[in-house]
This record gives sequence, structure tokens and C-alpha cells, in this order.
Amino acid sequence: MAETIVVLTEESLNDGDAKNLLTLVGEEQTTLLVLIPDDRHKNVMVEFFHHLSLLEFADAFRDLSQGQQSAQESRESAEAALEASMRVAEAHGLPARGFIATGNAVEAMVDAVSQHGARQAVVITRPHAVADTLHTDWANQAQDRLGVPVLHLYSGSGFIGDS
Repeated sequence: MAETIVVLTEESLNDGDAKNLLTLVGEEQTTLLVLIPDDRHKNVMVEFFHHLSLLEFADAFRDLSQGQQSAQESRESAEAALEASMRVAEAHGLPARGFIATGNAVEAMVDAVSQHGARQAVVITRPHAVADTLHTDWANQAQDRLGVPVLHLYSGSGFIGDS
């Protein structure tokens, strides 16, 4: 029987993410269950301070001036990210299925781990200086709620977050 690894990602999977997941899976028969939240609205102020902490002044003010996406735009963006993730997984030979998670992303991950008997969970995000430093990121929240290991990877890199 194939193992299930639940993957919560805020963006579509990319080639770097797929390579990291392939390394994690190894030779085991594993199916990925990819969750992409429909409500990926950024906290504008948190993102502003994140960019400032990295001395990305232009990005900080650009994000601040753009504001939030509408709920419809956010849902369409999540659907496109899920479709792209499935294409990337298939291109790398990773058996995967996925869905759009509504409501609280961490709660959806906890439910998916429970429903599918997953023994491992992976959170893939961009670095978030404030949330990562204060341990309020998705990976830390999930680690507090789940009885399985939670690996926090930074999208497109081999860097592991602290969860």
C-alpha cells in the first residue's frame, strides 16, 4: 500500500520543490496529496515588514500599494497553482493528487493527514521573516497540532525552515 505525504504549499510546486520531494520519497511507493489554500491573502503589513527586513524596499512599497486580491481572484489563482503543481509532479514522476483547501490552511492539513493516515507532512512556503522568527508559520502551527513529522521547505530551494 502506498504511503501518503500531505503537502501544503502557498504557491504552485516548481522543479526545485519536486526534486526535494523526490529525495524525500526515495524508492518508497508514495502518493502526494497537495493542498493549496483558496485564501492565500497576504497580510499586507507582515509582508511589508518582511521585505523591509530583507532590505527589499521597492518590493515592500509595491506590495503595500497593491493591497489584497478579491476572493474570486484568489480562488482562480489557487486553481491555477493546483493545476501547475499537478503538471510539475507528473513531469517528475511523482504520483500526486490535490485539492483547494478552503478556510484555515493548517486545519485543512490536519484533516487531510487524519483522513488519509499520512505519516508525514510537508509545508512549502516562501521565507516569511516575521512568521518564521516568531514560529507562527504554517509548519510550526501544524507541528503543534499533528502527531507526525512536519518538514518545512522553502519553495524552490533546498533550505529547510525551523519547525
